[in-house]
Amino acid sequence: MQILTINNKKEERFLRRKTKEFDLKQYPKAELRELIKEMRQIMKNTNGVGLSANQVGIDRQFFIAQVPDEQGKQKFYTIFNPKIISLSKEKVDLEEGCLSVPGVWGIIPRSNKIIIEGVDMNEKKIKIKAWGFLAQVFQHEIGHLNGDLFIDRAKELKKIDVNSSFRK
Repeated sequence: MQILTINNKKEERFLRRKTKEFDLKQYPKAELRELIKEMRQIMKNTNGVGLSANQVGIDRQFFIAQVPDEQGKQKFYTIFNPKIISLSKEKVDLEEGCLSVPGVWGIIPRSNKIIIEGVDMNEKKIKIKAWGFLAQVFQHEIGHLNGDLFIDRAKELKKIDVNSSFRK
């Protein structure tokens, strides 16, 4: 399993397609746990905070994310068939990058507060109110599942040297 990037035209076409709904009944729990574990390891190894299924070649609606809470403790999320049901009118311009768009950062307006719904691995409905960085990550990942890339909505894009030891 590897991260698809826009540097490959075939992979970019795949990333720009809306993903299909995830039918949890079709997959054994052990298989799902292994898939999530693999995706989490890839995300960790690449210093990511979120990873959608289509970024690793899976045409289904789910993503994982790991974001610190207010106390700085890492909180891990796995959300299947996520939908944004509410976006605040208040937008903030945020810097953003993407594992599928290596070497590029941009400023993108995002809603500061959102509410999403989806299901967990046990098909239990979940509803999450998110704000700040968590809201940004959720919007970014759900965008991926809809075939959207942040570079299409960014106000300003910057290229960075991915081989340098620090970023300006």
